[in-house]
Amino acid sequence: MARRERVVRMSVEQPLWRALTAYRLLTMAYAVLIYAFGRDKFERPWVAAGFFAVLVVWTVVTLPKVANAVSCTKRFLGVDLTIALVGILLTPVADVQARYMDGPTLPTIWTAGSVLAFAVKGGWRWAAFASSLVAVANLVGRGTPSRDTLHNVLLVWVASIAIGYIVEVARASERTLARALEIEAATRERERLARDIHDSVLQVLAMVQRRGTALGGEAAELGRMAGEQEVALRTLVSSGLVPTTRTSEDSSLGAVVRTVDDAEYPERRAGGADDTTDEDRRWDLRTLLAPLAGSAVTLAEPGAPVLLRPAAARELAAAVSAALDNVRKHAGDGARSWILVEDSPDEVIVTVRDDGPGIPEGRLAQAEGEGRLGVALSIRGRLRELGGTAELISVPGQGTEVELKVPRGKAER
Repeated sequence: MARRERVVRMSVEQPLWRALTAYRLLTMAYAVLIYAFGRDKFERPWVAAGFFAVLVVWTVVTLPKVANAVSCTKRFLGVDLTIALVGILLTPVADVQARYMDGPTLPTIWTAGSVLAFAVKGGWRWAAFASSLVAVANLVGRGTPSRDTLHNVLLVWVASIAIGYIVEVARASERTLARALEIEAATRERERLARDIHDSVLQVLAMVQRRGTALGGEAAELGRMAGEQEVALRTLVSSGLVPTTRTSEDSSLGAVVRTVDDAEYPERRAGGADDTTDEDRRWDLRTLLAPLAGSAVTLAEPGAPVLLRPAAARELAAAVSAALDNVRKHAGDGARSWILVEDSPDEVIVTVRDDGPGIPEGRLAQAEGEGRLGVALSIRGRLRELGGTAELISVPGQGTEVELKVPRGKAER
């Protein structure tokens, strides 16, 4: 199957990177001008000159590194912050009076750009780490910190953490918006397909059912089968249970939600549990039960997904299918069945009820003694493996009810 891909990409943080790029250039120029106009006060001007040479080259060369989150690597952030810290610690070396008098450090406000890069890249925790190192360097460089020094340190610390937190909130909003747009696009596509199917396939199946019933004989059986397929297809279309695979990429790129063909993820079809995210490790039980519905089987389900681990969802659906097989075998072709799905915080309950003749008392024990273990193995055995229970209630002449319960904790392991 050819790979189809639909990508929604956005990034409200990209303007922050552009602003950071401009900020680094402007603050570099500001620091150089401060040195140029006040170089006479430096006892060791060559130390300051050497630092500014490194600062200018580093700032210009690394401009592409602050163009986006991908380019801004951890190694770059580490070196960038190291240069800022070295500049702060070199200030009293180049200007001995700086230890006793308030004044700007060598990198001045360029240091804030380094801390802000941490905030935009990694959020408030990274910002707290970088700003704490800057605070320590300022306190060590000053020797006896003044009120102004403490004020500046606290300002950088609070501002960087606040910006980091805002970035995290923006990324979460991006992911939510991208998922909403993806769901909207999928809903529109499903509605379009539903219209096409209704105008073609469903009408043909309905016509075959009517003509087959009117003709009788083998044509009537063909009409009955067409009617069952019409009901099953109509159920799938109306419920919109079309399983898709969604993967999320690095949120530093912005919100990226990708819908791809399920063929690229065979482990999902086979029930593998090595998916990368929690959401990928859950299957919607409704998608497995929907194909079981038909003209003689009615499915009632919650409006929200019933998410279970792949193995639990597959085994529970197989148990439901086994119960329906028993209805077809023992209740006759005219029997109707109803499937009810209930989802609670503690457990998932699936009830299968039919209007057949019921099971005579002692018949199940007799069947097990004869080696026919359909109920014992196909239903109760599967539920036992899941840590759940299967209760069978049958009254002769009043049908049979099979209640399958799976504890939520067991089904999610």
